[in-house]
This record gives sequence, C-alpha cells and structure tokens, in this order.
Amino acid sequence: MSITKSSLSSSAIVSDFKEITKMRLSLSVVFSSLAGYLLGVETVDFKTLILLALGGYFMVGASNAFNQIIEKDLDALMDRTKNRPIPAGRMSVNTAFIIASIFTLLGIIILYSINKQTAMFGAISIFIYTSVYTPLKTKTPLSVFVGAIPGAIPFMLGWVAATNDFGIEPGTLFALQFFWQFPHFWAIGWFLFEDYKKGGFFMLPTGKQDKGTAVQIIMYTIWTILVSIIPVFGFTGKLHLSVIAACIVFILGLVLLFYAIELFKKMTTKAARQLMLISVLYITLVQIVYVIDKFIR
Repeated sequence: MSITKSSLSSSAIVSDFKEITKMRLSLSVVFSSLAGYLLGVETVDFKTLILLALGGYFMVGASNAFNQIIEKDLDALMDRTKNRPIPAGRMSVNTAFIIASIFTLLGIIILYSINKQTAMFGAISIFIYTSVYTPLKTKTPLSVFVGAIPGAIPFMLGWVAATNDFGIEPGTLFALQFFWQFPHFWAIGWFLFEDYKKGGFFMLPTGKQDKGTAVQIIMYTIWTILVSIIPVFGFTGKLHLSVIAACIVFILGLVLLFYAIELFKKMTTKAARQLMLISVLYITLVQIVYVIDKFIR
C-alpha cells in the first residue's frame, strides 16, 4: 500500500511540475528555437542544439511559473485554471518561486554558454513576459501586443544562437511569429471569453466577441501570410525560401485565412477554437517547411 501511495505521490509531483512550467507549451517554444537554429547554422553542432533546447525550456518554464505565481488569485476564479497547482493548494508560492528562480538561472547560464546575445534575448523574454505582459492582461487588450514580443523571440533566438548575430534574418523570423500570435491568441481569447471575464482579463482588441475583433484577426492573418513569403524575394539576407516552398507556405496561409474568415462569418466559439487549432498547425508546418527547404535546396 505504501508503494502505491508513493507512486501516486510521485506521479502527482511530476504532474504538478509539468503544469507549473506548462510543459507542452514550453516544448512547442523549444521547437521554434530549434527550427530557427537549423535555419541559421551552416554545420549542425549537436552540443549547441541540446544546450539551446535545455536553456530554452528553462527560460519558458520560468516565465510560466512566475506567471502562475502572479496570477494565482485570478487563476482560482477561472474554470480553465482553478486546478493549477498553486490555486488548488497542491504547491506553495515559495516552492513555485524556487522552481522559477532556479529555471531562470539555469536558462541564462546555459544560453550564455552558447553566446551572450542568446542569453540577453532569453532574459529580455522572461522580463517582458512576467513584468510587463502579465500585469497588463487585466488592464488593457494591448497586453496581447506586448505578449507577442516575448512570444516571437524563440524562433529568432535559434538563429542568434547559430550565428551570434542579429540582423534581417532573425528579424524576419521574429516578425513572422509576432504577427502570427494575434490571430492565435485572439482566437483563444474568443472561445475562452466568458472564463477570461471571470478573471478580469482583457484579451480581445475591442473587448468583445464582435465583427471588429474578427476583422482584426483577418488583417493580422494577412500580415502573417505576407511576412511568411518575404524570404522568396531575396530581401532577407541569408534567409532564403525557394519558390516551391513559398507556394506551400502561401497555401498554408490561405488555410489559416479561411478559418479566420469562417470566424468572421459564424461568430461562434467553435469557429474560434478551430482557428486556434489551425493556427498551431500552421506555425508548426511553416517552420518545418522553412527547415526542409533549406536542407534540400
């Protein structure tokens, strides 16, 4: 019986650890960083690749843990978040703070071992996410704009880790992921509107599930599509995209736009949820196409 209880306890601890660091989200961010690294590197250094993955995970995990500490009282009000470790009482604030602090230190140290610029951008990401974006979520819909900055850093971070340089190439990767976040997070804000309202979060640009929000989602989706195909025109330094790859990326963008228009037409939570899921698939496939295109050209 004690073994069973011990196993259950260990399982619960691991589960809470995953939750406090938002493991699934953190891994998706690491994926973006690795894609950026592969785009920027001339010869893959697997040591650097592993360090980037570890450092990136620690930095994102730290941001998520700090976020849950700051929002613990608001999380308790929302159905989506009330069972998180802190509001549910399974983890103390002190424990979460220790995890977040250790993750921050480890993340910065590991990224610094790659190069100084990578560590700097990682630190900036944590600072903006926890100290600017998180407090603004209950104040203004502009919080999404602020949150899109740290959210766009990982794709760019990979290139900087590979080249120790910031220029037009990582800037383009940043812009792509920056614009993509608006339809993505506004779709989330739409289908979780009532739950977010309980916590006092203002996520939609007009503050409502209305045509104005839907139009802005479409506009930012179009911007995302345009930025995604810029590398095919040869304006982005060493970041290239073949015509075939650009066509594939453009078609993926049209699919994303289709679902954005569907939300405008239907104005339903179901349509918003579909757009959110498609947006995740879109950014993943675009990054994969970019990487494959580089290595087969």
